[in-house]
Amino acid sequence: MRLNKFISGTGACSRREADAWISAGRVTVNGKPAALGTQVTGDDVVLLDGQPLAAGRKDVYLLLNKPRGITCTTERHVADNIVDFIGHRERIFPIGRLDKDSEGLILLTNNGDLVNKILRVEHHHEKEYLVQVERPVTATFLAMMAGGVKIGGEKTKSCTVTQTSRDTFRVVLTQGLNRQIRRMCSALGFRVQRLQRLRIMHIHLGTLACGRWRDLTDAEIGPLLAARATRTAAG
Repeated sequence: MRLNKFISGTGACSRREADAWISAGRVTVNGKPAALGTQVTGDDVVLLDGQPLAAGRKDVYLLLNKPRGITCTTERHVADNIVDFIGHRERIFPIGRLDKDSEGLILLTNNGDLVNKILRVEHHHEKEYLVQVERPVTATFLAMMAGGVKIGGEKTKSCTVTQTSRDTFRVVLTQGLNRQIRRMCSALGFRVQRLQRLRIMHIHLGTLACGRWRDLTDAEIGPLLAARATRTAAG
């Protein structure tokens, strides 16, 4: 199999990250520097920074209610990184992102292959947020948010927007542009004060306390794996 798939299969990272590690010269195969596209078998010795990559790990799937101030990165030198915050015994990494100033639902796993598949089709998946802005929302604002807002030279896709209080609304997105909601609000003259993700696909944050995490249930994991399998068949 391809080297990046082998590495992601150990739970060390996603395939994309594996390619970056290979390009940086951090990976060797049988004592020689690896190259992108290298093929390996179970008999080959693959090392990352001189250390063997353990295979046969048990897949882990977690849901964290991320507090503000935690950064969704696997880089351990970054202060308040999500990996150290959770402190899990397995080497896990987030599926997608939730910016440092936002809070709420973020999924993490040690299954790099799943991360790779889910991220490729992320724009097809619903993600629901609760957003509070600094002043009362208007009907015009809600309609413009729902219809799409031009940010970064492109118009966002139509989305579902529902007012929940004087200055708060729910929004369901089907795409994942960087800091999308904050940028959409800013383009319309509103500043986000609080942004909380409530749902990804069929997985809900529920009553999980801020800063706490739990394992996904089998019922939650099944559709994630099915989404991966569907994309593999289609691709």
